[in-house]
Amino acid sequence: MQDDKFFREIQDNCWDPETRIKECNHHHVDVQVLSTIPVMFSYWAKAQDALDVSKYLNDHIADVVRRYPKRFVGLATIPLQDIDLSVKELHRCVKELGLAGVQIGSHVNDLNLNDPHFYPFYEEAEKLGAAIFVHPWDMMSKEKMQKYWLPWLVGMPAESSLAICSMIFGGIFEKFPKLRVAFAHGGGSFPATIGRIEHGFNVRPDLVAIDNPINPRNYLNKIYLDTLVHDPMMMDYLMELFGPNQLALGTDYPFPLGELQPGRLITSMPYTDDIKERLNSGTALEWLGLEKARFL
Repeated sequence: MQDDKFFREIQDNCWDPETRIKECNHHHVDVQVLSTIPVMFSYWAKAQDALDVSKYLNDHIADVVRRYPKRFVGLATIPLQDIDLSVKELHRCVKELGLAGVQIGSHVNDLNLNDPHFYPFYEEAEKLGAAIFVHPWDMMSKEKMQKYWLPWLVGMPAESSLAICSMIFGGIFEKFPKLRVAFAHGGGSFPATIGRIEHGFNVRPDLVAIDNPINPRNYLNKIYLDTLVHDPMMMDYLMELFGPNQLALGTDYPFPLGELQPGRLITSMPYTDDIKERLNSGTALEWLGLEKARFL
């Protein structure tokens, strides 16, 4: 439900690990990274209530990973509207539950990801070596996009670009250089507009470069993207722009905007076997800070 309106019916592959393993086997997926559906971030809620929800979700994901350690990796969710609670929960999730990192939204209420409010979170993630996965949610201008599923088709790509630009222009990767951050859906509209973004940086530094004087293009080898772009031409463009070392298989499983045959796009591309292996697993393992031997 969305408010009082029916949105979609979900199946047990949203929560049942045995169903997921069966479907992963069907698609030849050996290991899956688990994260909470973004509508459960609960940034809108009272902080303590959001923490309770986060703990419930994190404990569930950690239990699934414990039961099937060679099939799943877990990411936490944290109540980022309260940074102290978030830092404590992230520490618990990594140190006690063994989760590999955390998934966060493309913004938190009225705050973009460059806001100093998030600095203690970034500091803790850096200290713990926790991977960060940024996923769009609560899309901008959704009140203007009531038809045609436009929040998902237009708003989501824009949200990813908002998150990337906010972190770059806000100097987050300069202040916290050890962060390993991945962005969903091939970075949304960011890759297609990097020329415009760089041009704006060059011609109006008085507006764009006020917090970070470094060209945004310099960060292309410092961030990770998934490959969920549904288009061979876009896949080739990402390969040229970012290279295979920054790209990892993404599926958005089990939702309809995801890759319904996981890995099909990468398999269909005329890349070498070594590059396909990097895209299918190598980059993800590097971003997660994990060794392949763990899953053998």
